[in-house]
Amino acid sequence: MEAKVVELEERRAARLRDAQIKAERLFCETVARGLIRSGVSERDLNDSIYALAEELFGISKYWHKRIVRTGINTLEPYKRNPPNLTIAAQDILFLDFGPVFDHWEADFGRTFVIGSDPLRNKMRNDVEAAFALGKRFFNESPKITARELFEHARMLAERYGWEFGGPIAGHLIGHFPHERIAGDKISLYIHPENDLLMRSLDAKGQKRHWILEIHFVDRRRGIGGFYEELLTV
Repeated sequence: MEAKVVELEERRAARLRDAQIKAERLFCETVARGLIRSGVSERDLNDSIYALAEELFGISKYWHKRIVRTGINTLEPYKRNPPNLTIAAQDILFLDFGPVFDHWEADFGRTFVIGSDPLRNKMRNDVEAAFALGKRFFNESPKITARELFEHARMLAERYGWEFGGPIAGHLIGHFPHERIAGDKISLYIHPENDLLMRSLDAKGQKRHWILEIHFVDRRRGIGGFYEELLTV
């Protein structure tokens, strides 16, 4: 029985990994085709990436709203819906997409810089570096809680000279739709009030898989950066 459980868990992890690989390819192709450029609005870029995903993978289903944010909108957390902005000649933007591939969810976020501004480039580099440190902290902490990982992400923001910009630092991911509790935005999130052991099993007795999201902001300068992907695979 145990061997079957291990095989099932390996298969689930492989499907999540495959979904992420496809999401990463979508972002790489977005860059390769020159879709991210000054003079393009957030909405138009969003629509272009949606069309590209349909072209590359035949998909049109996303498990959360598709996010393109540039300029001052990069300060805004997920739940906000700020006005549509246009990418400037010297700018920072991030993408946050949650495509569904063969019933498996991906959640992928990256920051891009237009121009050579040192501060914007630092922000982009710092969120990526902080993600790696956050993942290492998780891997080295077998009994870690969601609260502890959130606090570590917040501390990393301070270490790099920024503020942590989101109310959470991640969430569950899985077979669509992943485990949820209706109306509950704490229990299954990397939230500052959540003492759930992140390696506890879900209601089906399966391993929980998590996304780690790093959102740093500088409110005085009006810039933010974002980086997210699988934490547990």
